[in-house]
Amino acid sequence: MLYFLVKVVVSGIIVAIVSVVAKRYPGAGGLIASLPLISVLGMIWLWRDTGDPVRMASHAEATFWFVLPSLPMFLLIPYALRQGVSFWLALALGCVLTMALYAVMVWAGPRFGLRL
Repeated sequence: MLYFLVKVVVSGIIVAIVSVVAKRYPGAGGLIASLPLISVLGMIWLWRDTGDPVRMASHAEATFWFVLPSLPMFLLIPYALRQGVSFWLALALGCVLTMALYAVMVWAGPRFGLRL
């Protein structure tokens, strides 16, 4: 249980740091958020839990392929906001777009030999 709490606290601290930095320096907050810190932490936790190189390789590769469909969200949200769309609607549209693109990736990936 302590191990789980350590994971939660470390991950939460990173999210809090992004929020605090972004308030004052949006670009720096974006830079920190774009770093694969959560992915790296996830790999560390997975390695510690399993020590399985095959599982780790599959996880890292799947992470790469799932990052791609999430990227358009970061273009849609600022575009929508600049067009006068409310934040919550812009965020919802970005999330819906990302979920749709994830579904496409899950459907199309295996057809191109990707193990997701």
